[in-house]
Amino acid sequence: MAAILVTWIANSLAIYCVAYLMLSVDVASLRDAFIAGAILSLINAIVKPVVVALTLPLTIVTLGLFYFVVTAFCLWLTSRLYAGFMVQGFWATLFASILIGLFSAVIHSVLSRATSSSGNRRR
Repeated sequence: MAAILVTWIANSLAIYCVAYLMLSVDVASLRDAFIAGAILSLINAIVKPVVVALTLPLTIVTLGLFYFVVTAFCLWLTSRLYAGFMVQGFWATLFASILIGLFSAVIHSVLSRATSSSGNRRR
């Protein structure tokens, strides 16, 4: 359960950071970033594996580069499902998905380390 919560928080904070950095990504508030992060986490858990499996031959032919398009599709789908989060244009969505992935990985690593070290303390 903690891993799901950490993933959700990491995705949400990454969306908020990218919206601050990119003009073509818009999130109305921190609350909207957390809602979009929850939707993106669900899409990444449910839809993304199916799309990856269906596009595996194309991903292999492009030496893995098409995986970035799949990730951008998941971000685009999130923006279509929630009005408080908008991404404009294909290239902006592709670049934003790469940035969100990078920021989310760093935030996830920090949060995971913090939660695992807090559980190992002796009282």
